[in-house]
Amino acid sequence: MSLEQMARNAKAASKVLALSDQVMKNNALSAMADALLLEKAYLQNENNKDMQAGREANMSEALLDRLLLTDARIEDMAKGLKDLCDMPDPIGQVTESWRTENGLQISRQSVPLGVILMIYEARPNVTADAAGLCLKSGNAVILRGSRSAIHSNIAIASVLKRALADTGIPTDAIQLVEDVSHEAVGELLRMNNWIDLAIPRGGAGLIKSVVSQASIPVIETGTGNCHLYVDAPADLSKALAITMNGKVQRPGVCNALETLLVHKDVADAFLPMALEALKTAGVEIRGCDQTMTYGKEIAAATEDDYATEFHDLILAVKVVDSFADAVSHINRYSSGHSDVIVTESYSHAQAFLNEIDSACVYVNASSRFSDGSQFGFGAEIGISTQKMHARGPMGIQALTSYKYTICGKGQIRE
Repeated sequence: MSLEQMARNAKAASKVLALSDQVMKNNALSAMADALLLEKAYLQNENNKDMQAGREANMSEALLDRLLLTDARIEDMAKGLKDLCDMPDPIGQVTESWRTENGLQISRQSVPLGVILMIYEARPNVTADAAGLCLKSGNAVILRGSRSAIHSNIAIASVLKRALADTGIPTDAIQLVEDVSHEAVGELLRMNNWIDLAIPRGGAGLIKSVVSQASIPVIETGTGNCHLYVDAPADLSKALAITMNGKVQRPGVCNALETLLVHKDVADAFLPMALEALKTAGVEIRGCDQTMTYGKEIAAATEDDYATEFHDLILAVKVVDSFADAVSHINRYSSGHSDVIVTESYSHAQAFLNEIDSACVYVNASSRFSDGSQFGFGAEIGISTQKMHARGPMGIQALTSYKYTICGKGQIRE
């Protein structure tokens, strides 16, 4: 099947899906979840092919972790679909209604976007998350994953499509592009007649490439150069726990910590214990001149290091002179994803919340909470780092638009 025919089929499916009621969509989501659990062995067998190829290609441990489908992760994929069943239907909601002086009744009503093109790297769980979110919000989805996860993505998509067969939802509502060439992506990004929105989810290179090629609208997501600033009046035990959680728990994800800033007044108390804990966890440190005095193994940080999303056990560290210096550094280098302050100062906490221009801004909590499920949105299709339409973790509400309905009694405009 050609890519254009795939997009045409998706558009036709989206028209049916937009009119499907909540019961029908929830039944489909439940069937999809059950199918993932039933086919767990098949999914893991196909995932093993990708894992083996990744090892042969010397993929980093952090990226291999993103690629891996464990029992728990497949169960989480199924749970995410089940959780969507419990959420209100976002389609057909009247969010505003008023009557004009001439008697027209005007209402604003939520509607699906139509056909969403999802372009993503490495993480096969996105295949199920994106399919579920799009279905619940009444959208058809065209999925284009990366070469590194091709066997896993094909397996997941095929399981989900088979589950739709007896639900009344068109199977063309979920489609996977098996052509992983750059040319295929470019062709899809110019299909304005059939595709309504593209959502790239991955590193800076992927997002930049999509934005530069697309003639269809794009929501930029995912690039996560996330910062943590340890303020002078900080609880250092909190700071250590948040640092370790942010960097070590899952270093290959977009909400992982990439840069640690420490106020000079607490550097001597905080950095020796933090650097030792990070070293024990296998983290490579790249630091400023002052940071380098705390260990011979610390490499000198470059300008690029402070601007980089490492996706690995690497952390850039800098000692700053003041709160203002920390804010200035973050607003210069942050990708606008998630940034954190650890402080016991109410005034500094409020100033940080006001002055940091990122989608998610934290006080005394890990950046790892930037996630649709953690925010109570069910699954997420990505984390938007832009300001138009949707920002931060994107759940089903972010995949809707609206229309105005106007009811009259024969009024004409004079």
